[in-house]
Amino acid sequence: MPRRQPPQPASIHLPRLRPGVCLLTALLPFTLAGAATASAGASLTEPAGATAPDRAATAAAAATAAAAESVQASAAAVTTTAHAEVAATAAERLHALFAASDEASLARDPLRALFRGDTRYTGEFGDYISDAYLAAERQAALDDLAALRQIPRDDLTPADQISLDVFQYRRTMDLRATDPALLAVSADRPIDHFTGLQTMVPDLSSGNGAGVYATAQDYEDGLHRLDGYVRYLDRAIARMRHGLAVGNTNPRLVMENVVGQFDALIAEGVEGSVFYQPVLHFPGTLPGAERQRLTLAYQSFIRDRLQPAQVRMRDFLRQEYLPHARTSVGLSALPGGAALYRYLVALNTTLEVSPETLHTLGEQEVARITDEMNRARMAAGFSGDLAAFGEFLRTAPQFAPTSAEDVRDRFLQIRKRVDAVLARDFTIAPRTALEIRPVPAYKERTEAAGSYFQGTPDGQRPGIFFYNTYDLPSRYTWGFETLFLHEAVPGHHFQISLAQENQTLPSFQRFGDYTAFLEGWALYSESLGQELGLFTDPYQWYGHLNDEMLRAMRLVVDTGLHAQGWTREQAITYMRTHSTMSQTDATAEVERYIAMPGQALAYKVGQLTIRRLRTEAEHALGSRFDARDFHAQVLQSGALPLVVLEQKIHAWVTARQAR
Repeated sequence: MPRRQPPQPASIHLPRLRPGVCLLTALLPFTLAGAATASAGASLTEPAGATAPDRAATAAAAATAAAAESVQASAAAVTTTAHAEVAATAAERLHALFAASDEASLARDPLRALFRGDTRYTGEFGDYISDAYLAAERQAALDDLAALRQIPRDDLTPADQISLDVFQYRRTMDLRATDPALLAVSADRPIDHFTGLQTMVPDLSSGNGAGVYATAQDYEDGLHRLDGYVRYLDRAIARMRHGLAVGNTNPRLVMENVVGQFDALIAEGVEGSVFYQPVLHFPGTLPGAERQRLTLAYQSFIRDRLQPAQVRMRDFLRQEYLPHARTSVGLSALPGGAALYRYLVALNTTLEVSPETLHTLGEQEVARITDEMNRARMAAGFSGDLAAFGEFLRTAPQFAPTSAEDVRDRFLQIRKRVDAVLARDFTIAPRTALEIRPVPAYKERTEAAGSYFQGTPDGQRPGIFFYNTYDLPSRYTWGFETLFLHEAVPGHHFQISLAQENQTLPSFQRFGDYTAFLEGWALYSESLGQELGLFTDPYQWYGHLNDEMLRAMRLVVDTGLHAQGWTREQAITYMRTHSTMSQTDATAEVERYIAMPGQALAYKVGQLTIRRLRTEAEHALGSRFDARDFHAQVLQSGALPLVVLEQKIHAWVTARQAR
């Protein structure tokens, strides 16, 4: 269809951005915000089934103490001679603080280190659930903020001022995450079907994920790490038993999905287990005797330790938890749930904005996109109404992939087309390789249509775009172009890889996890389709609008579920009424929002902000505006809170105007 300007939101007024930090718990699953949902309340003793003392808690406390000493030492190293020397010292102190904080954080969070490609803690699993762990996280945030207050911001370069602002936001929100009132609501609900560790650890341990299996020691470390996972599962049972006692549970439907996930893992047995896969792919350099020893070790561990732990969890959930789990789905149904939801709104959007405001914003966007969809329908020459057009798109054989291989080949072809024209809009590109793979079978039923798994900065592990072939007839081909733009290039793979590869940035910017920025950029990337030569027929254009509609509906449905008392069925009906989503996809989406309150709000808020900043820059610079320069400015500082991004873009525009 003809090239068009990206549709502009009509009559939408977000509040001006105010300080508020966001940590993404979906791409980097073990930030403090994620840990906060797994640890609080009365101290718990080592539960039945655990076989080792809680060394992780002691290590976490020691790491925090070491970090505090390092921070204090950095803060003490100040000279007050010439102004240039003061400025240099301020920068040195700032970066020393960044480094000390990051080192201590990785020691407390070894899984996050592993996902970053740091293998120093590869044999450790971490704590993530005890009172001691959470106390160490709170103290570390307090220490970092105290040290930061001793550094004069005005003596820093503009780039370092951005880093200071981001670090302050991050640690302030980390501190807020440990508020006792919030933890009282979240502590007893450590597992769900979307962010629970059982959704990540199998990938990590499969030989195709973040876990490294190149030497005999790597295999030993893998077993030690899994032993920590076994202890975590037993501690999670103890937490959930406490939740049952006080009437604080996850929704029943969420935990039914978790039971299904454990059923699938248990059914794999020993040699069919995803955890056994590394044994089937030993590196050629490993001696035969070592292979035999490790094979027996993995068989024994999976049979005698891991499988019983998974059975304990599954049976506890099925026999004890589900009969007493709540039938409501929104956070507002829990005492203190409304306050927790307001925190999650701020966490994910970096805005102090009410759920009611976002609900209204979503309704406005749904109306605007509906008008755009009708124009796409007419461009396709379809004479029926929008509902009939949606039914045609869902049922016409021409839009159904013929096989899983057909899905893969179509995404490979889209990648080829995008790569050929990317220089139109970008002067920078990542070095990290991108692979395209299907979602693993054990979790495809509850996964979204597509997702991204980041690579490592050194290029040893590629970024991976996962596509879902479960319920193949529902994977409509007219949505493929938009999905690739969002998850792969120039969306998540492009942005995350560029940030990780930029060694001039502090670690918290290289590996930044601000949902509103990451998902806002990915949704903004979808809108670049026409600029990049995609959406050339009305069906793919409609597919783009359909996905944009998804993000607009999320504002309505997420706030409806968690602030307005909507039911699961009400939310599914709303999504199917306003889109061409299948029952399968609508159900998976709604159950995701139920499991992850607030996360889905970030997409549209972030996209609207980036688009607004671009529009303002276009108007201010006129013929001097270059989209390639704008994109470089947005991407080169890593993921930022929206308020910091806005300040950066305004400063860039002002500097360009002064030339």
